[in-house]
Amino acid sequence: MARNLMCPISGCPKQFHSQNGRTYHVRSLHSNNNLHTQPNDPGPMDADNHTVQDYRSSDNLDEPASPSAQWKGSGPEVPAQAHLLKTRHPYLNGIPCNAGENIDSATPPKPRLEDDDCKWEPYADETQFRLADFAFQKTEMSTTNVDELMEIWALSMAKHGDLGPFSSYEHMYSTIDATCLGDAPWKSFTVSFSGETSPESPTWKTSEYEVLYRDPDTVIRNMLDNPNFDGQFDYAPYIGLDKSGQRRWNDFMSGNFAWRHCNEIFEADPSVEGAMYCPIILGSDKTTVSVATGNVEYHPLYLSIGNVHNSVRRTHRNAVVPIGFLAIPKGDRKYDGDIAFRKFKRQLYHTSISAILESLHTGMTTPVVRRCPDGHFQRVLYDLTSYIADYPEQVLLAGVVQNWCPRCTALVGNLDGPCGRRTREFTEVLLDRLSSTELWDEYGIDDDILPFTFDFPRANIHEMLTPDLLHQLVKGTFKDHLVTWVGKYLELEHGEARANEILDDIDRRIAASPSFPGLRNFPQGRRFKQWTGDDSKVLMKVYLPAITGHVPDEMVQAIAAFLDACYIVRRADITEATLSTFDTALKKFHLHREIFCTTGVRPTGFSLPRQHSLSHYRHLIEEFGAPGGLCSSITESRHITADLDDDNSNGGDELDWVGAIDDAYVTGNVTLARTRELPELCRRFLYDQLHQNNPELSSANIPLAECPKISSKISVFHSAIAKFYAPSDESGMGKGSKYDCALVVEDEDKPGMKGMSVVRAKLFFSFKHQGQTYPCALVDWFKTFGRSPNPVTGMWRVKPHMSHGSRLSTVVHLDSFLRGAHLLPIFGPHFLPISFPPSYSLDAFTGYYVNRYADHHSHEIIF
Repeated sequence: MARNLMCPISGCPKQFHSQNGRTYHVRSLHSNNNLHTQPNDPGPMDADNHTVQDYRSSDNLDEPASPSAQWKGSGPEVPAQAHLLKTRHPYLNGIPCNAGENIDSATPPKPRLEDDDCKWEPYADETQFRLADFAFQKTEMSTTNVDELMEIWALSMAKHGDLGPFSSYEHMYSTIDATCLGDAPWKSFTVSFSGETSPESPTWKTSEYEVLYRDPDTVIRNMLDNPNFDGQFDYAPYIGLDKSGQRRWNDFMSGNFAWRHCNEIFEADPSVEGAMYCPIILGSDKTTVSVATGNVEYHPLYLSIGNVHNSVRRTHRNAVVPIGFLAIPKGDRKYDGDIAFRKFKRQLYHTSISAILESLHTGMTTPVVRRCPDGHFQRVLYDLTSYIADYPEQVLLAGVVQNWCPRCTALVGNLDGPCGRRTREFTEVLLDRLSSTELWDEYGIDDDILPFTFDFPRANIHEMLTPDLLHQLVKGTFKDHLVTWVGKYLELEHGEARANEILDDIDRRIAASPSFPGLRNFPQGRRFKQWTGDDSKVLMKVYLPAITGHVPDEMVQAIAAFLDACYIVRRADITEATLSTFDTALKKFHLHREIFCTTGVRPTGFSLPRQHSLSHYRHLIEEFGAPGGLCSSITESRHITADLDDDNSNGGDELDWVGAIDDAYVTGNVTLARTRELPELCRRFLYDQLHQNNPELSSANIPLAECPKISSKISVFHSAIAKFYAPSDESGMGKGSKYDCALVVEDEDKPGMKGMSVVRAKLFFSFKHQGQTYPCALVDWFKTFGRSPNPVTGMWRVKPHMSHGSRLSTVVHLDSFLRGAHLLPIFGPHFLPISFPPSYSLDAFTGYYVNRYADHHSHEIIF
């Protein structure tokens, strides 16, 4: 097949006969792996010459763009009326209906049971329903006990010439099976190999595979009809703006994807005007669930809808529902590498998903009437929009080759190089024109797989794949790449024996981190057998100071830049300014990670799919909203059947800091406070409170005798709690008991740390003066050194504030406290003593980092 492949760099006249030649040319003469080029749409197909104009080519690549420039122009224009914080889609805007006809949205909805002929159907009455619910669901009563209970009940009712609620357990079970409301019943179908078989065929060819599923249409009907979602549910895509007029992304319906698809739906069929758009979100994870039924395993398929807010999807069990368990065929070990067997498993996967979703097909083109959380009925249009999966499953879903990107056509050896979008239409053309070998080698396409999305309108699996914070960033880039690379660098630089000594010191530094809410203690540092996502999230919070001094500064800067990028995309609300900050952090990460290449840790570069995925995050945020609402941690959490104690997790929605002081600590600090003249400090504090409207008057400039005396009783408290909303923090790892550092606001007009100081709470108390209560704290002060954050770690540094040879202590009003602060020691180049206790960390060092990675709220305000 004749090929004329142009060099993608504008102005370069070179032409090539193969992808390999062109790739070598671009990488050797044009490529800078720290810069990202802007991909264009696929070029046209030349039908006469039967050639493919290369998808990666571009007419505008002379100035490589940042990843933030990828695929612009796909979203709606920001409305001119910037004073409107939320502008709904003008056509698919969710107007209530009655009998399929639109009605005034101000019309109150009918009561939920008013239109039902019998609200207990198929149960005879409330008694029958409550008994079935009690016996089957609440107590999981055995069939024998159900029969015995029914006999006793019947004997009692026979005296009155009546019968019991059910005659037997079979009667009760059949009634339950006939229930139309509530959860969708489980069903099953079988799938088998459709090719030729013989008596000598392997068992995987002759076996039947059972697929369990629920009707997804019924599942969505129940979700839409859930009144618990009222007030946390979007009826139309919208453009959100913040108060400054900047575009703002959070929940799914704030993204460009929903708006754009609504445009396409309306343009194709204007009769759908006023309908409600219902985005369908799927997810699966084949590695975490197995059902011991013979030699068959399943992995779950989940469903959610994009109308519910991200906070609901993360926390409400009915917002993400399993709709299927996909079969995984098993064969003898000798078939593990069999090409035909592997092809069958991939095709079975897609065929099963397509069959499960079949009932949604009609609702994707013709509106179906459904009742919604507010009680109104809507004409609803379904749309397959998103799929939550980790990278191995994304490869299977997209039908691409391992180590290729499932979203773009970047070459496998240069993932951060020139690329274009993968689309359903372009894939179809390539399948028609190229051989299997060409598809595999040049575009990373496995033509044995036809994605299930080909069976549904508007569905493109390549644009449906969501960002995966857990596996791409937390477990992937941080734990599997960066932490591992640090260990490899130490071994290359110092040899195995010395590297192990340094790693042991890094572990001791991690273990010495002071306690803080949401921060798990690692008594053995990183040395534990099984890493979880929560372990990685917590390690991210304390890792930088632990390695500083043991590795080159540029290595620390690379990890700090990555952490910034990671924390930014984990926010619940993201604006245009946030995305610009993310772009900057990502560029810094790509710049500084070169240290791993120059030191020999990554001599082949960074063509790694999970790190490459970061280059798509800006576009995906603009498409789907905040990534936290579509993370695989949501589906993984549904695998757990055991109830989790609330004390072990704060759910990521609310954190608190507690300056807790046990009895012995209180006594010691009260005594210490008296030696520092606590009464004097209180009197000077009260003077400043009474004259706070006159900044020229300060208690520091007057004699103590001019300060008012305090005659009331002083109430001492053992703790203080400050609650604040931190919606993006996801790790929440329990509650501690000694969170005694805090941020106090000194100047509200100055940004970040320039307007705040760090204090250590020694005592919480209150007193009254002239009928007013003053809640206070006795604190020791820290002061910052340096006018900006440390250039290596990116964190502010503080040291104990000394006055006349001792710690500066004052009394401050609790209103000046903003929130808790987490300090991490500046360890320097020295090794930490073995078994150093973290309880001494806030006393044993001369300097500390103010940990902006302690939680999501800290990262947003400490800059």
